Amino acid sequence: MVYESEAKTLSSDLKREVLRHLVATVGYRGGVAVVDAPASFARFRTHETTRTPGEILAHIGDLLEGSLHLVKGEMVYLTSTPLPWKQEVARFFASVNALDAYLASDGTLACPVERLVQGPIGDALTHVGQIVMLRRMAGFPIRPGEYFTAEIVAGEVKEETFREA
Repeated sequence: MVYESEAKTLSSDLKREVLRHLVATVGYRGGVAVVDAPASFARFRTHETTRTPGEILAHIGDLLEGSLHLVKGEMVYLTSTPLPWKQEVARFFASVNALDAYLASDGTLACPVERLVQGPIGDALTHVGQIVMLRRMAGFPIRPGEYFTAEIVAGEVKEETFREA
């Protein structure tokens, strides 16, 4: 028989694992979107009022770093100036991995998982899609791939995974 407190723990653990997978999915899809893009892509602008891919990627890094602060109980507003493209890509993966490492730990989640999904993590996934669209517009489309069958594993999304052999 499962008692109510045990059911809540199971539910909480499952939510945490799903969140880890969602963060890994952001990392995977983001990796596909950014790793082999030329440095000049960072400055591509479709209109004077839109963000460049470099600005979008910096914002994604802020969202992921901000999520780590949220799960630790800290509310922060980050507005980073974009780094050079390769450094911003490295920051993206570092942010994915830092958030995942905390989620994989026994650290308390001070923020409801649902809020992270509907807020910064959902926003990050949306922005990854914008980068993919801008890649095509800039003449640098991403390599074709199959997301449904991709082997996306929490804790194992690294920049090196996306480098062509």
